[in-house]
Amino acid sequence: MTSVLEALTRGLHAAFAQDGRVYLIGEDLLDPYGGAFKVSRGLSSQYPGRVWSSPVSEAAITGVAAGMALRGLRPVVELMFGDFSTLIADQLINSITKFPAMFNGTVRVPIVIRTPMGGRRGYGPTHSQTLEKLYLGVPGLRVLAPNTLSDPGELLRRAILEQDDPVFFVENKVLYPKPVLDAQTLQDFEIEQTQGEFAPVHTLRLKGAPPPTLTLSAYGYMAELAREALTRLAFEHEIFAELVVPTQLAPLPAGGGLEPALAAALQRSGRLLTIEEGTYSLGWGAEQLARASQALGPRLLAARRLAAHEAPIPAVRALEEAALPSVADILRTAREMV
Repeated sequence: MTSVLEALTRGLHAAFAQDGRVYLIGEDLLDPYGGAFKVSRGLSSQYPGRVWSSPVSEAAITGVAAGMALRGLRPVVELMFGDFSTLIADQLINSITKFPAMFNGTVRVPIVIRTPMGGRRGYGPTHSQTLEKLYLGVPGLRVLAPNTLSDPGELLRRAILEQDDPVFFVENKVLYPKPVLDAQTLQDFEIEQTQGEFAPVHTLRLKGAPPPTLTLSAYGYMAELAREALTRLAFEHEIFAELVVPTQLAPLPAGGGLEPALAAALQRSGRLLTIEEGTYSLGWGAEQLARASQALGPRLLAARRLAAHEAPIPAVRALEEAALPSVADILRTAREMV
C-alpha cells in the first residue's frame, strides 16, 4: 500500500505537473537530499528552477513566498519541523492572513505552508512539539491535518491548486511511514465520509455493533490510536463507540456550531472524548467540548479530553511516551465516562 509520505510526494508532483505557477521553497530541498523527511524528493530533478533551497530563515522563506503569492504564483513552503513555525508567526498572523481584508479583496495569498509536527521520534523538546493550536482561530487561515483514511496527497494537491487563501498543512511525522488505508484493511468498520467545508470528515464504527454510547474524536496520528481504542473498547469492555476524524481543524462552523458529522454522532451518544497530541489547555479539544456544550446543553452527558502533559517533550523515549496520550489513556478515560 502507498505510505502517507509517498502519497504526499505524489500530491506535490501532481500539483507541479498541473500548474506551472507552483513553486517549493524551504531548506535542503534539492536532490538527492529532498528535504528533512524526503517528502519533496525528486521534485528538484524533475522541475529545476521551481524548487528553491533557501538559507536557514523561516521568516524570510515565508515572506518571499508571500510576495510570490501576491504576484500570482502558488508557492509551497516546507518547514523542516513544526517547532519552527513560531518563527513565521509574524508573517502569517500579521501580514499574510490579513492582506485580502486590508486591500479590500483585491489581492489573494494562495500559499501552502507544510510542516511535520509531533513526537514519538525521540527528537526532544525543540523538535517534537505539536503546535498547530497556536494557529487555530487565526482569521483567514485554514488548518488541515491529513490522516490515513483518505489520500493525503490529494488533499495537499487540492490545497495547493484550489485554495486562494493561506493554508497551514500539518503532517504528523509518525504518520509518514503508515499506509494510506484501503477498504480491505478497514473491512471491520462502517465508514461514513462526509465533505466538510473543504476537507473530508470520517465517522467510523464497528460493523454490526450496538448503538454507540460514546463518541471519540481525534485527528492526525491520534486518530490511529483512537481507532485501535475503538476496537478494544468493544471487544474487551463491551463499550461501543464511534470515532469522528476531521481533516480540517480551522476554520470551524461560524457562530460556535459543531461540524455536522460530530453533531450527528453526539446526538446518538451524548458523550464526547477528544484526543489530541498538543498540550492540554486551550487547544482543539477544549474548543470542541465548548461547542458540544453549547449545542447539546443538558443532553451532553459526559465530556472529557486527552492531550499531552503541559511540559516540554522529554528526549528520553520512555518519558516521551508517558507525556503523550496513549491507547491505554483512551481506554481508561472511556471506561470512566460510560
